[in-house]
Amino acid sequence: MTPREIRLSPAAWATLALFALALAWDASGLDLPLARLAGSARGFPWRDHWLLAGVLHEGGRVAAWLLALALCLSVWWPVGPMARTGQPERLQLAVSTLLGALAVSLLKAGSDTSCPWELSDFGGLVPYASHWSLRPDGGSGHCFPAGHASAGFSFVGGYFAFRRADPRLARLWFATAAAAGLVFGLAQQWRGAHFMSHTLWSGALCWSVAHAVHATWPRAWSAEGI
Repeated sequence: MTPREIRLSPAAWATLALFALALAWDASGLDLPLARLAGSARGFPWRDHWLLAGVLHEGGRVAAWLLALALCLSVWWPVGPMARTGQPERLQLAVSTLLGALAVSLLKAGSDTSCPWELSDFGGLVPYASHWSLRPDGGSGHCFPAGHASAGFSFVGGYFAFRRADPRLARLWFATAAAAGLVFGLAQQWRGAHFMSHTLWSGALCWSVAHAVHATWPRAWSAEGI
């Protein structure tokens, strides 16, 4: 196959663009300057704020798990917008959502990167180290990528599940999931729980998982049903 015969889909280009954006942000070194807008050597004053810690963190996490449960149930008992697409697509959405959240959780579990609120720049004891350093920074770690942001980003697979039956709903679903991920990520950044790079990598990972699930999903299921 010649280079001219290799054609990437728009979704594949979007995947490459997201990873390029995350890499460019890492190269910019803007994580610390952005974090300093929310915190100082005395810590992060909004860390325990009711809106960020209560509503957007705890409430958002519960809402995300309830929605994921609803997606799983809708594979067999669709209601509302879920009834606009077939059972194979509903199963694809449920699978991509759970796999996206799992992928982020597994990376966090193996990460040696600590959260901003542990860093000496913000009143903690740990020196700053990039997540690319691949070495323990002396803190508790398990802070990369952003787990709470994936509570929104993991649902982006709805774009693929709905785009054939209802393109407008597919775009709306994607925009809502992406916006929720960004809001959750920014809320955690303002609390000192994550850097912007953590949120960007979480979004890129969840999208790439959804894209991979779609690309490998058995087409016979969509044509004939499960």
